Amino acid sequence: MKANNLKIWTLLLMTLLFFNCKNEKKTELTEETIVEEVIEVIEEPSNVIDIVTRSMEFQSVDTIPSGWNTFKYQNLSNETHFFLMDKYPEGKTVEHTLTDVAPVFAEGMDLINEGKSEEGFAAFGKLPEWFGDIIFSGGSGLIAPKHTAVTTIKLDPGYYIMECYVKMPNGKFHTLMGMAKPIFVTDEASGNTPPEATVNIALSGETGISYDKDITKGKQIFSVYVKDQKQHENFMWHDLNLVKLDANASEDALESWMDWSDPKGLITPVPNGVTFLGGVNDMSAGSTGYFYADLEPGKYAFISEVPNTKSKGLFKVFEVID
Repeated sequence: MKANNLKIWTLLLMTLLFFNCKNEKKTELTEETIVEEVIEVIEEPSNVIDIVTRSMEFQSVDTIPSGWNTFKYQNLSNETHFFLMDKYPEGKTVEHTLTDVAPVFAEGMDLINEGKSEEGFAAFGKLPEWFGDIIFSGGSGLIAPKHTAVTTIKLDPGYYIMECYVKMPNGKFHTLMGMAKPIFVTDEASGNTPPEATVNIALSGETGISYDKDITKGKQIFSVYVKDQKQHENFMWHDLNLVKLDANASEDALESWMDWSDPKGLITPVPNGVTFLGGVNDMSAGSTGYFYADLEPGKYAFISEVPNTKSKGLFKVFEVID
């Protein structure tokens, strides 16, 4: 009798263990399935405004609706570029850019390249008064050759210039080489809504760059909220760029390169071991922009296009683990 009871209890115990093991495996499979479904949801939107650069130009439509728009910028050229949307004051056009603004920056930069920094910065005083009324309204961060940046920003109606002012090896701005394209934003609203971010970034000239969670591998949608804004020593506002750093990359070289007013800054070629992966360009305080990225394991950084980023908290290095 006792032997039979022992057999019965043994069978019951084995049965319970068997079903418990199966349930655990089911749970594990369910959790894996859920993760896969979440990853599949993070896809680039199909309703995009395409921009293509093959050399020193922006190939895109001339007119777009106001409100939220997602731009897919394919940099098919051999140089790093970006695009920035400058909202111009009424009555000012790309002709004024080429006659009143670009020559002043060219003169100042030429003097700086000659080692005459004081005279160079003094030359920027020739900028027209209306230059201060330009509203920088976002765009992509720096994007490496043969890479694509996907960025979502909100635009008010008006006349804009899409520009890139990275410098050629001879120090000439890309703006002067054809990368200044008029874009008209109509009163008609796009009807689009912003994407749902996986990581939220706060950008501040006072407290630097911060984000709300660890950054993991795979597809991500970053939101960039501009808490405050100000003009830095190189006349630029703080923005946010994502960069992948290889083992041979120098953080100091990258920091120096991000300042266009340095003779060796924002110029082709980029520092060794550095690959730019987009971001969100200059925006007013209170604005939010979004950008997409697909991250492999490795070393990365967020950095602004201003001088002295480390001391300002505008250079954040992080690791994406496997």
